[in-house]
Amino acid sequence: MGVSFPAGVLVRTGAERATLVRRTYALVFVGVLATIASATFALSQPALLQAVAAHPWISLACFIAPLIGAMMVQKVFPANIGFVLLFTVVAGVYISPILYVYGRTQPGLITQAAMLTIGAFGTLTAYAFISRRDFSAWGSFFMVGLWVLIGTSLLNLFFRNPGMDLWLAGITVLVFSGLLVFDTWRIRNVYGPDEYVGAAVKIYLDLLNLFLGILRVLGGRRS
Repeated sequence: MGVSFPAGVLVRTGAERATLVRRTYALVFVGVLATIASATFALSQPALLQAVAAHPWISLACFIAPLIGAMMVQKVFPANIGFVLLFTVVAGVYISPILYVYGRTQPGLITQAAMLTIGAFGTLTAYAFISRRDFSAWGSFFMVGLWVLIGTSLLNLFFRNPGMDLWLAGITVLVFSGLLVFDTWRIRNVYGPDEYVGAAVKIYLDLLNLFLGILRVLGGRRS
């Protein structure tokens, strides 16, 4: 029984898919290591931690800038790799105050969240690759969910509702789990072998936000 795909979807050959998968996940793996290393360094620098925590909007701008650069030059080697690595390094510094708070108040929580994230990542990735379902509709659905999540999170900055924060953390896990499946499906069926930078950035962002969502859920439940 054949599998139908929507118009515009390209089903890549086995060799093209293998090349894309190898390049994408190698870059994701290196990016995760860079984030761990930079976060570890930032946690050892109290002045840097304080600066990041004291200037959240400047920190956010520094986080977004290399991401935009990576997407603008995603097919220009080696600038694309350089921007991706810079982005993942900055990401580690950017999340370091969050890791500091949870590490001091709830020891062992970060490790638990990391293990759950790895398990979820492996399960969802395998599901997207093994399943013969068409996940194209998931993209628009979960992107709408993402924008609703962002808007609600901004509102909660003013109301400071701890119960709402826990709900938002749970929705974050749900949204980025769905986006991870969708982006993985696109690696299998849409992206070409030279589009690995864009694919890697999306998978990395799904993974990072999934980890932060799980961390907030576990932290909120313990609190």
